[in-house]
Amino acid sequence: MKGLYIRIISFFNTIQGKIAFYPTLLAIIGFNFAFAMAAIENTGVSKALIKYVPQLMLEDGDTALTIISVCIGGLISMMVFSFSMVMLLLSQASSNFSPRLLPGLISDKKNQVILGTYLASILYLIFTMFAIEPDDKKYALPGLSILIGIILTIVCLGLFIYFIHNMSQSIQINNILDGIFDKSKKRLTEMIAQEGLQKNYSVKDFPNTDNWFSYTSKHSGYLQNISEKNMYNFCEENGTRFHILVPKGFFVLKNLPLLRSEKELSEEDVDKILSNINFDRGEFVEDNYVLAFKQITEIAVKAMSPGVNDPGTAINAIDYLTELFALRMKKIDGSILTKNDTSYVKINAVSFKNLLYQSMASLRTYCKHDPVIVQKLILMLSYLKVQENCGDPAYHKSVSKELKTLLKDAKRAISAKQDWKKIKKLVPKS
Repeated sequence: MKGLYIRIISFFNTIQGKIAFYPTLLAIIGFNFAFAMAAIENTGVSKALIKYVPQLMLEDGDTALTIISVCIGGLISMMVFSFSMVMLLLSQASSNFSPRLLPGLISDKKNQVILGTYLASILYLIFTMFAIEPDDKKYALPGLSILIGIILTIVCLGLFIYFIHNMSQSIQINNILDGIFDKSKKRLTEMIAQEGLQKNYSVKDFPNTDNWFSYTSKHSGYLQNISEKNMYNFCEENGTRFHILVPKGFFVLKNLPLLRSEKELSEEDVDKILSNINFDRGEFVEDNYVLAFKQITEIAVKAMSPGVNDPGTAINAIDYLTELFALRMKKIDGSILTKNDTSYVKINAVSFKNLLYQSMASLRTYCKHDPVIVQKLILMLSYLKVQENCGDPAYHKSVSKELKTLLKDAKRAISAKQDWKKIKKLVPKS
C-alpha cells in the first residue's frame, strides 16, 4: 500500500489535464440523468405539474419532437463550431508562440466543462426523445423532462457566448504569460517556504554520496512526485539515507542511475522505494517550475524569428523572466527532506547558473542583433545583480558572467555606434 495514495492523486491530476476527461465525465452524467428522469416521469410528476404550470407543458408529441430535434441540431452545430475554434486557435498559438504551450491550453478546465455540457445536453435530449410518441397528448408527455431539456439548451447558448469570450482571452499572449508565471511562482514560493522551515539543514551539509550504492529506474518518464512520508518511514526503518540524482520534472531514462542509498538494498526494498516515485509522460509547470523558464524563453525566441517579428512580445516575456529569476535567486540549489531534526533525502535540482545560462544562451543567439532587446536583457541582468537575500552568493557571479557574454555578442552583432552608446550607458559600473 505504500505509495498508493500519491499514485492515485498523481493519476487523477494527470487525467484532469486530458482534453477528454471532463467531456466524458459530463456525458456520463447526462446519460444517467436521462434515465433518472425517465424513472421520475413514471411517478406521474408531469401530470401533477400541469395543474400548477400548464403554460410550460407542451400540447402534443409532434410539437415536442420538433422542439427537441431543433435543440439537438443546434447543440451539435455549436459543438462543432466550438471544437473547430479550439483547433484553429491552438494552431495559431503553436505557430506564433510555442508548441510547448499546447498542453496547458488544451487542459483548460473551463473549455472542457463547456464542451462536456454540450455533449451531456445532447445525450440527455436524445434519450428523452425515446419516451415521446408523435401521437402523445398533453397528459402522456414527459413534460418535466422536455422542460429540463429546453432549459439545458438555453444554458448551452449562454455557455457558447462565454466560450467565445474565454477562447479569445486565453489566446492572448499576455494571458498566456500570466498563466505560466502564476503557476511557476506558486510552485517556487512553496519550495522557498519549505526551505525556510528547514533552514538549519544545508545541501552542503549532506554527506558525499559518490561511494553510495546506486540503483536504476525500471521505468522511463518525467519524474513528477515523490512520497516524502513513505521515504521518511523507509529510511527510519532501514537506517539509510537517499540521494535522488534526477531533479523533479526531468526525464528519467530506463536503466540509468536514479538514486543512491547509503546502505545496500535488496531487490524487494528497491521495488518499494520505486513505488513511491511517480513518473509521467508529460511535463507540467505545477510540478516543474523549470518548465516555465523554458516556455517563456521559447516565446521570446519565437517572437524574434523572422517569420513572426514581434519584439513587443519578446519584451513582455523578458519582464516575466526577470521576476521569475529574482524569485529563483531566493532558493538554494537542491533540496533536503528532513524529519525529526534528521536529514534523510537529498534531491538534485537545476542550478541557478545552468538555468540562467540555458535561457540567456537562446536569447543571445536570436536577440543579439536587436538593440532594444539587448537593452532589455541588460536591465534584467542588472536587476538580478543587485538582488539581496540570495540562496547562494555565487548567484551574482553567474549573473555578471552572463552580462559580460551578452555584451561581447551584442558588440559583434550591432554595428551602429549610436545603438552601442545607449547600450553601454545601461551597463552597471560595478
